Amino acid sequence: MRAIDTGDTAWMLVSTALVLLMTIPGLALFYAGMVRRKNVLSTMIQSFGICCIVSIVWMVLGYSLAFTTGTPWIGDLSRFFLGGVAEHIHQGADGAFTLGAGTSAETPMTIPESVYLMYQMTFAIITPALLTGAFAGRIRFAALCVFTILWSLLVYSPIAHWVWSPLGWVAGLGAVDFAGGTVVHINSGVAGLVCAIMIGRRYGLKRDDMSPHNLAYAIIGASLLWVGWFGFNAGSALGANGRAGMAMLTTQIAAAGGGVGWMVVEWWRHGKPTALGIISGAVAGLVAVTPAAGYVLPGGALAIGLIAGGVCFYSAAVLKNRLGYDDSLDAFGVHGVGGIVGALLTGVFAYGPLSATAASPAGVSGGWSQLLRQAEAVGVTIVWSVVLTALIFWVVDRLIGMRVSAEEEQMGLDLTQHGERLN
Repeated sequence: MRAIDTGDTAWMLVSTALVLLMTIPGLALFYAGMVRRKNVLSTMIQSFGICCIVSIVWMVLGYSLAFTTGTPWIGDLSRFFLGGVAEHIHQGADGAFTLGAGTSAETPMTIPESVYLMYQMTFAIITPALLTGAFAGRIRFAALCVFTILWSLLVYSPIAHWVWSPLGWVAGLGAVDFAGGTVVHINSGVAGLVCAIMIGRRYGLKRDDMSPHNLAYAIIGASLLWVGWFGFNAGSALGANGRAGMAMLTTQIAAAGGGVGWMVVEWWRHGKPTALGIISGAVAGLVAVTPAAGYVLPGGALAIGLIAGGVCFYSAAVLKNRLGYDDSLDAFGVHGVGGIVGALLTGVFAYGPLSATAASPAGVSGGWSQLLRQAEAVGVTIVWSVVLTALIFWVVDRLIGMRVSAEEEQMGLDLTQHGERLN
């Protein structure tokens, strides 16, 4: 049994907790602050419920499909119900494991498999939770539960395997994604857009007051997301090392750049910088730097953040209105668009020595060839997410019905879906 590195394991335990914090309560508060009062509880419980559901789905099948060897397209069933994760335990101690063991691309780890799979579980949790922002205020909770199970297994797990498994075919193309630009953000954002279009626009949109109920909740949620993102990005170094340190630094700088970028553009166009705009910009910067965090230097991170802030403002404030889709909380406008921007710019700003290894002494460097690889990974993710999300939505809609009635929507989901409401 190979001994674990206690420093790496300690950092990964902390990172796991930080990423879980991003969903509950971070994302729950962020989204709840932007909806109307009658939907605050339902919006929060969607994130909480998804956390419960995906944790079990990941244990039963999701992890096995995503991270066992299998084929370049999908994992096998060797970790079904997490069977086999105890094989490194001896006299009360769990040893290190090897990802992709027995293959030409095997990757020795310095942490136990239990920690690795739990860390990856928190990514699997937040991804479907993110896309709920696209159809906030109009989805049946029962339908969301079924949709989440199917989407996690048929959309998230395959893409995670393609990108992050040692034998994944997208990774084999040479595209890189440090912490989930394609797997999490493009995937959830594009899926959210598909759902928003298929479910239809909110009742009373552009007629009734749709202003946020409590922006203080949203600011607190965004702040928790920012802090949790250090686990998301720096944790993706999978150890307490210099690359984790650089990823933490680039994450902070890109978040600040995103907040400033959105603020400046909004100030210029509308005369005032809004609280919702600044926090949305910071999240856009965090999203965009996610695929790049362990590959770029601080200067590149600042450029990524500033560009993402401006582009995501345009997507959320201009493009959405022109095209007429109702992405309620800008899941696509921030996560989908920000993820695309970040994934592509990784191919521009990547600094080779950060990712250099003995097997690849040049590392991943920015340039036209890397940009094309990144674009290919973006395209593959978009196509799979669009097609499978539309199919799952259609099936669940036919079996259960995805959208609440107009009367239920007017009353609010807190009361109609959960029998509760804020006093």
